[in-house]
Amino acid sequence: QVQLVESGGGLAQPGGSLRLSCAASGFTFSNYAMSWARQAPGKGLEWVSGIYSFGIDAFYTDSVKGRFTISRDNAKNTLYLQMNSLKPEDTAVYFCAKYDSPRPITIRTMNGVDAWGQGTLVTVSS
Repeated sequence: QVQLVESGGGLAQPGGSLRLSCAASGFTFSNYAMSWARQAPGKGLEWVSGIYSFGIDAFYTDSVKGRFTISRDNAKNTLYLQMNSLKPEDTAVYFCAKYDSPRPITIRTMNGVDAWGQGTLVTVSS
């Protein structure tokens, strides 16, 4: 069965950095697009970033563009989100998610997602 396990969350100061990881198992990782989404306290789920199966194309929501970088290591079945220049509004539980195809047209949404992890909490505060 598909399993996605996030790690790397924690406390960071504004302007600081964190790198999130998502360890994937139970499917052929290299065949599927992946995304990161987040849920801030009291808010709904927000799509953050997505990447196609072999990492050639990456996509970001406007609020994180230029600060966050999504990447993947298909040999290690791991998805990453490098977060730089963190802001308090980045505080959220971050989830990784698997799509049901390698290059979904819906990459900038959660449509087509068929699995997700338990989340890792990122807190940005001084």
